[in-house]
Amino acid sequence: MKYITALILLITMSISAQNNTMQPLVNVTGEGIVKVVPDGVNIRVRVENQGKEAKQVKAENDQAIDNVIKFLRSQGIDSKYVQTEYINLNKNYDYNSKTYNYNANQTLTIKLKDLKMYEGVMAGLLNSGINRIDNVQFTSSQMDALKADARVKAIKDAKDKATAYAGALGQTIGKAVQISEQGSASPQPPMYKARMMSMEMDNSTGGETIAPGELTITTKISVSFELK
Repeated sequence: MKYITALILLITMSISAQNNTMQPLVNVTGEGIVKVVPDGVNIRVRVENQGKEAKQVKAENDQAIDNVIKFLRSQGIDSKYVQTEYINLNKNYDYNSKTYNYNANQTLTIKLKDLKMYEGVMAGLLNSGINRIDNVQFTSSQMDALKADARVKAIKDAKDKATAYAGALGQTIGKAVQISEQGSASPQPPMYKARMMSMEMDNSTGGETIAPGELTITTKISVSFELK
């Protein structure tokens, strides 16, 4: 029993000594920001149909989707860049007419690697049978490299901050003892949303209909430096 008590006391003293000699640290968060002009775009479109007969509504919807997919293939868009997100067939009750009707809809996401294809693809999608555009989101093919660049900038920013803080105290910083990434964000330019139901569009104008602007990639990294 005396041996156990002595061992516990020895461990407690060791921990206390470690705490008393703990290296002082300066903890900072650095931010790295990289901007780039997008070179690609993701388009989410939908086909919707309504009617009294479930089979007919579903068939009309399937035919429109088939036309859309055939058009996309004719444009040389690889099938891996066209994805069905969901398919719905709902039965709804109309309290005014005391009858049931059916609503079928299917959503596709299309990834265009070349932003220059946007105008032609959108015109073809509308002619193929889509009646709703849910959103348009711009992308960059260099996203991984840009995020890596943002991380390096965040580390440098953290070191600059730590150096400034230590200098104001008449001290210096030592090696980094802990690094953690708080996360990366890639805010998009405003996403375009438009309901295309009952809307006529003149696709022969040849004008520009989007302004992609810039993508901003932001990374925040926390670093702990020894304070000397």
